Amino acid sequence: MRRKLFGTDGVRGVANTEPMTVENALALGQAVAHVFRNSGGRHKVVIGKDTRLSGYMFETALAAGICSMGGDVLLVGPLPTPGIAFLTHSMRADAGVVISASHNPYQDNGIKFFGRIEMLMMGEQLKEARPASPQIGKAHRIDDATGRYIVYLKNTFPAHLSLEGLRIVVDCAHGAAYRIAPQVFQELGADVITIGVNPNGLNINDNCGSLFPEVVSAKVREQRADLGISLDGDADRVIVVDHKGDVLDGDRIMAICAEEMLRKKTLKKNTVVATVMSNIGLELFLKERKVKMVRAPVGDRYVVESMRAGGYNFGGEQSGHLIFLDHAKTGDGVLAALQLLAVMVESGKRIADLGKSMETYPQVLVNVRLKHRVPLEDMHGFQKAKAEFEKKMGSRGRIVVRYSGTEPVLRIMAEGESQAEIDRIVKALAEKARSEIH
Repeated sequence: MRRKLFGTDGVRGVANTEPMTVENALALGQAVAHVFRNSGGRHKVVIGKDTRLSGYMFETALAAGICSMGGDVLLVGPLPTPGIAFLTHSMRADAGVVISASHNPYQDNGIKFFGRIEMLMMGEQLKEARPASPQIGKAHRIDDATGRYIVYLKNTFPAHLSLEGLRIVVDCAHGAAYRIAPQVFQELGADVITIGVNPNGLNINDNCGSLFPEVVSAKVREQRADLGISLDGDADRVIVVDHKGDVLDGDRIMAICAEEMLRKKTLKKNTVVATVMSNIGLELFLKERKVKMVRAPVGDRYVVESMRAGGYNFGGEQSGHLIFLDHAKTGDGVLAALQLLAVMVESGKRIADLGKSMETYPQVLVNVRLKHRVPLEDMHGFQKAKAEFEKKMGSRGRIVVRYSGTEPVLRIMAEGESQAEIDRIVKALAEKARSEIH
């Protein structure tokens, strides 16, 4: 087994090939149970998944590993990632495991869990620690998991409001929210038109969902709906389109919700946490309203860490991961859509008219594949060129440079007032990077 299995978001890869094998999933389950077994007592682990075909074998392998080490398993079946987090807390379980590759195609899968158990998976101590037969764990299926989560989501929507009179298109990406999302919006009164609600194990994220907002956009125009909601495979992110079919990304949704929270005095410390990729237009929009924007590294986990460290309660990513910490501990696409809908209903305005004063600056991102990774601080010519461009752009533009977390790919992003200017900057920096790395 390879020494390094865990990335920043758990284990992920093509199903049935290293590292996403049944053998590794079994060892992972054993390591999980062993960690908690050392703290005494009998322990429970919630396992949930999205709709990928490979989810069945990984669910079974994880459950077998946990039970073999004396832990009990609660199986909840297909459920959004934030729903698994909710049930883990509400059922007083010791941990939750999510089997999903989020927005990736069906042949990929992943297991999100704790990095601290990796060392256990590599050693022989698990074999020696197996309990005697009477201490072997059991697996139970929680049949009402979907219903519990639906009730929770509806309770985050203001009780005095209703979605009656609204026609909403919902694209569930043939993923984990294919039953939950339509039911939530329908029970709150909306007329719901669905896309991507017939998973077969192979069609998750297949030309649908949040990576393909043009699909829900076309259906909104065709059905003359009030708006469209597009989720990804594990439903932890959301992209919205207005009645004209125009896309509202995570930045625009953050602008709308932050302004409303400021008005209601529920925005803690008048601060929003975004990432280095969020558009400078969001930062300027918030600054005009005397709201501070803190930038975290890319990744919803880093947004949450920054929020907790600073005592903030709202943040998110341009990609549509939005965290309302007063309601949930992680990004939740359906919950975020409900918060946006509440602003829309209470204001009496259309989505297109909310947050429209936020100006979105042109933004260009290029991925430069290099022969090998060189620390950015050692790329002196590149850094000099970057500094010169930043000086010319001033406060009305930005350049963000970072490496991919898994491969020698340098991501160069520039944004500013002129599309032609940022195209020129990104091209020049990409050429400079290639010339420095031989």
